[in-house]
Amino acid sequence: MDMFDTLVDRAARLARDGHRAIIGICGAPGAGKSTLANAVSDVLGKRAIVVGMDGFHLAQAELERLGRAERKGAPDTFDADGYVHLIRRLRANAGTVYAPLFRRDIEEPIANAVAVPPETPLVITEGNYLLLDEPPWGELRALFDEVWFIAPDESDRMRRLVERHRAYGRSADAALARAHGSDQANAEVVLATASRADLVVSRWE
Repeated sequence: MDMFDTLVDRAARLARDGHRAIIGICGAPGAGKSTLANAVSDVLGKRAIVVGMDGFHLAQAELERLGRAERKGAPDTFDADGYVHLIRRLRANAGTVYAPLFRRDIEEPIANAVAVPPETPLVITEGNYLLLDEPPWGELRALFDEVWFIAPDESDRMRRLVERHRAYGRSADAALARAHGSDQANAEVVLATASRADLVVSRWE
């Protein structure tokens, strides 16, 4: 069994009818978190749904008001309390929950874009700071059934990150500057949390 099949099997064992489970997929920018989350969800079909942490990015106007626009993606550029509250609601599974979605093409979150009905047994959530051990992020670890940390080869991660920035309209120079600047500063914070994961995955594709 290859690594992807192993991950699908782990997820499938948690996706039991009548029981709400939550898997967190953590990793640095460009690690492939959303790609893996969506790939596992696609295999499980209606048994799983993906909810991203990035839907809790503060709006660009608010980042500019706070003077944090140049550090977009850092822990204090998210509505962390809002994300923790959402995960608590998903854990309680008392009815349909609507989650936000981050649109990379406009660099803004869209409210109420993802519906999570109570009959969906597995929620897969992905983001940078799921394992960060500082308030309020530190409350998340106990709410997840499992957390997988994605840690690909650093050169591959950086290449994908630059390619993503280019795909969304940045010039080659701007993409490199973002990847090696604020993105790398955030990556170092994330990479330091890997030891809190249930499973560290270096390669799954």
